[in-house]
Amino acid sequence: MYYQSIEPLFSNSRSSRLNSFFVNLASIYRFVGRTFRNAVLPPYETKEILRQSYQIGVRTFALVGFTAFIAGIVFTRQSRPSLQEFGAESWLPSLVSIAIVRSLGPLITGLICAGRVGSSIGAELSSMKVTEQIDAMEVSGTKPFHYLVVSRVTAAAVMVPILVIYADVIALLGSFVATNYFSQTSFALYWTQALSSLTLLDVISSVGKGVLYGLAIGLVSCYTGYNSGGGTVGVGKAANTAVVTSMFMIFILDLLSLQIIEFFRGT
Repeated sequence: MYYQSIEPLFSNSRSSRLNSFFVNLASIYRFVGRTFRNAVLPPYETKEILRQSYQIGVRTFALVGFTAFIAGIVFTRQSRPSLQEFGAESWLPSLVSIAIVRSLGPLITGLICAGRVGSSIGAELSSMKVTEQIDAMEVSGTKPFHYLVVSRVTAAAVMVPILVIYADVIALLGSFVATNYFSQTSFALYWTQALSSLTLLDVISSVGKGVLYGLAIGLVSCYTGYNSGGGTVGVGKAANTAVVTSMFMIFILDLLSLQIIEFFRGT
């Protein structure tokens, strides 16, 4: 009798969680569709897009540049002994440039932007939601979704690929510093070897990953902030969820894009 009475409770709990999952999935689908639809429809918040581009891009240049420079040095230092064992140290510029442009540069940039930009957007929109500023904008006739969400997603999709290109160049510069320290390679020779091993597909895929990462960071952060609740506790929760989910999405997109790129490279 005891097991018979407790079984419906577990059944109802599973059903409730399943319903909640599909409700959240539908909410995310509507949010993403609404964002892309409003991105091509007026009004266009040009000033807010430019302001968010400055916040997302320009104010992240120093952090991305420093991290990419150190990553280029470390990756070169770690790769050099292995190539020396096979007498292939001359391949070091080519190896490093391919690794940085194809994967390391976009991944580092995406993770940094997820941590800095994702938490900022999530906390900002969540605090506006908690203090009912978004409701006040709707009452006043302003379209908050255009102003708050579309502008941030657009700025992230534009600025993150620019940061990826910047990170690639700075990481290669760090690699040159490490290479020149050990083998006295000239600047012209290093860059000739590094760039000659890259293809147009490598550059396009690197920039394309930046666009995907920017969209993922913008959409995830705006969704968690715009739909947050729970008072002041919800602000911290929204910022944390934005960062964790954005990083998770970046790794998923990196894996999927790798499969697609390898397909085109194979053909």
